[in-house]
Amino acid sequence: MPAVKYRHELKHFINYSDYLQIKNRLKFITSLDNFADKKTGRYKIRSLYFDNIYDKVLLEKINGVDNREKFRIRLYNDDSSFIRLEKKTKKNGLCQKLNAIITKEQCALIISGSLGWIKETDNPLLMEFYCKSKYQLLKPATIVDYTREAYLYKVGNVRITFDMNVRSGLYSKNIFDKDLPVADPISDNSIILEVKYDEFLPEIISNVIQTNNKQATAISKYASCRIYG
Repeated sequence: MPAVKYRHELKHFINYSDYLQIKNRLKFITSLDNFADKKTGRYKIRSLYFDNIYDKVLLEKINGVDNREKFRIRLYNDDSSFIRLEKKTKKNGLCQKLNAIITKEQCALIISGSLGWIKETDNPLLMEFYCKSKYQLLKPATIVDYTREAYLYKVGNVRITFDMNVRSGLYSKNIFDKDLPVADPISDNSIILEVKYDEFLPEIISNVIQTNNKQATAISKYASCRIYG
């Protein structure tokens, strides 16, 4: 599997006023993410996370285990023609993400627990998922929906995202259900500001994202949504 660089990741809860301030600064120095709608600057993300019967992934997150990983299936804007299986790893405070493109049919097989076909592929991430699903007993755990607005800054390979309208799927693992019943796990309508970068965070970005109301958070969207799953 090709080496992928570990990146820094900062997360904060911000309010709507902070969001407007930061957004209005960013638009002069950054570009929009390629997934974004050109009119709204936003796009929808739906992720199906995997965990085992002992809630290993959830408890490692809550307990702050430093070296941990999680698998998820992700699609954008309800478009089933582009689906990724992703593994996100956190080690020594840094994050790494690997992904593999899968078809809608392969996605449905994974969700149903039919994984035998993976043995016929040569994709190392899919093979890793197959092995860990078998010996860790990974199963679909919960669906997480949210709207994202993302900005890119080339120097330092910086990505600034605003995640809002976070919703947890209720009692269903059907990632293709556009009418999936959902619940709101973040009751105060806070927006999650995430900043990802490589070796350094440029000073201009550090200054732009400063607010008086940022609250550092260690709770992931997955962990927040598992209250309903």
